[in-house]
Parts: sequence; structure tokens; C-alpha cells
Amino acid sequence: MQSVIKLDDIRAAQKRLDGVVVKTGLVPWSDSAEGERWYLKPEGLQPIGAFKLRGGYNKIATLSDEERSRGVIAFSSGNHAQGVAYAARSLGIRAVIVMPARAPEIKRLKTEAMGAEVVLLSEGGEEEWRAHAEALAAEQGLVMVAPFNDETVIAGNGTCGLEILAEVPDVDMVLVPIGGGGLISGVGAALKMSRPEIKIIGVEPELANDAQLSLRQGKLVALPIEQTKQTAADGMRATQLGDITYRYMREYVDDIITVNEYQIRAAVRTLALDSRLVAEPSGAVPVAALLNRRAELPVAKKIVAVISGGNIDPQLLADILQGS
Repeated sequence: MQSVIKLDDIRAAQKRLDGVVVKTGLVPWSDSAEGERWYLKPEGLQPIGAFKLRGGYNKIATLSDEERSRGVIAFSSGNHAQGVAYAARSLGIRAVIVMPARAPEIKRLKTEAMGAEVVLLSEGGEEEWRAHAEALAAEQGLVMVAPFNDETVIAGNGTCGLEILAEVPDVDMVLVPIGGGGLISGVGAALKMSRPEIKIIGVEPELANDAQLSLRQGKLVALPIEQTKQTAADGMRATQLGDITYRYMREYVDDIITVNEYQIRAAVRTLALDSRLVAEPSGAVPVAALLNRRAELPVAKKIVAVISGGNIDPQLLADILQGS
């Protein structure tokens, strides 16, 4: 089944997001492999410190006046929460966010600072957060803004791909981190619809490789929350793709590779010290793949790694920089 969104939908989202999101420029990587040029796309420079503003704002901006009057609700471990909170504040809309109590404090505090009402859940995984959010939505008449499994959210995320193509029209390969699949679905759609020969490679932690397993087995695979919550990449602890993002990934993603926890932390450290870029573990996984798994990737001369966010807990960053 082909994707529902078209290139024009992503272009319309780009116009909608003009002046709202930062058009993050590509940063050349000084240590590229011989004969190659590597670029970093630092989405941590967005107003909320992550790409999630693209999809969240696009979704909320397309709501009717009646839907806006009811307010919105989302469930998130942090970055989507901030994207929805920021967008809702910008558009004068009430926002309620269901978050796990174990979410990084920095993400919760920033969400609250943007005026969202945060509801913390101490138990369960993403399905429990979703169920609680859906119950509140039904009770209070709120409009759900899904973190990834939504066509309008995916179209907003696709603007990241259009920016890559505008800056490096002859890009050969793009590496994208995968949590629920919303970012790679949008980026993959934007790039493949424009130039089908571009290789789209997803990257996941070994502890949260549900997308890799799903793509290779040809069916949705779910992992236990007890496993995924062990990764330092807190934005990639989703136990399963959505049915929509799974469909997009089957259509637009060429392969998915994994990196281990040591490689992720080392990538965070390398980015901070060598490129002066602060990346959260979820954002650093494509760089970890380039630094450790390049031989397993397709042949390419111009490569972009999307760093999805920079909202890292300060103590974790300090520990990583100290090498612990």
C-alpha cells in the first residue's frame, strides 16, 4: 500500500512551519572517511531541542477552530511533549501531556514551563500511557496528537528531508534514528519521492531494535518494556512501531542497523568534544553507526546523519564526558 501523504503535503507543511522551526543547516564532519563527505543535521538546535516540533506543530496547526477550542493531549517521554506544548502555547491552545514518571526531569520541567498540564504515570509502558491519554481525551473532549503514528505528523517531519535535499541535492545516503518511526517515515518519504535512489538507513539501539526486527520479518514485532527501558536512548524506548509508520518504513527505508550502548555514549562524547554539538543518546545513534558500522552500510560519497535532539540530562552528559 502506498503512502497517503504526497510531496505537496510535505511542502505545504514546510510553508506552515516557516518562521516556527529552525532550518537546521548541515554541519560538515571533519573526520569523514576517505573519499566521502559526512554531514550532521543538528535538530537539537530547534526551539524545543528536538525535531518533534515539526510534526507536532503541523498537526495542531491543521486542526479546525472547533478542535482547537477543545484543546489537545499527547503521551510522550519528553521530546514530543515539548513539541506539543510549544505548538499549543504558540497557537493559544490548552495542552495536556501524559508522561512516564521516569522521563528525564529536564524534559518534564521544560514541558511544564511551556504551560502544558503534565500528568505523570509511575507504571507501565507506552501502551499504558496511550490508554490513559485516550481516556482523558474522551473524558475532557481533547484532541489527540500522536507522537508518530499520524500522517500529518509524518508530513511535518518530512520537512527535515526537504531541507537536506535543498542543501545537498546530490546526497547519497541519509541515516535517521528510529523511535516510533515518525521521523524516518517523513524524511524517507520526502527524499524517496524526490530522488528514489537515495539510500535511507534507520539506526536503533541493540536493546530497542523492534523496527529492525519488524522490517526483516515482514510483520510488526513488539519488544518487552523491560528490555527497551534499559537503553540510555530514552527517546527510542517505544516497544513497537505504529501501523502507519511501519507501512512507510516498508516503502521508503532500505535497511536498519543497530549500535550498542557503549557506541551510543561514545558518539555523544565525540559530538560534544569534536563538533561542539550537544546530542542526547537518541540523537547520537546515527553518528555511532557511522563511526562503528560504516563497512556494513551502502557505498556512498555524501552522507547525512540526522541528530534528532539534544535534550540530554546534564548529569548523564557530565558522566559521558568524564568517560564513566
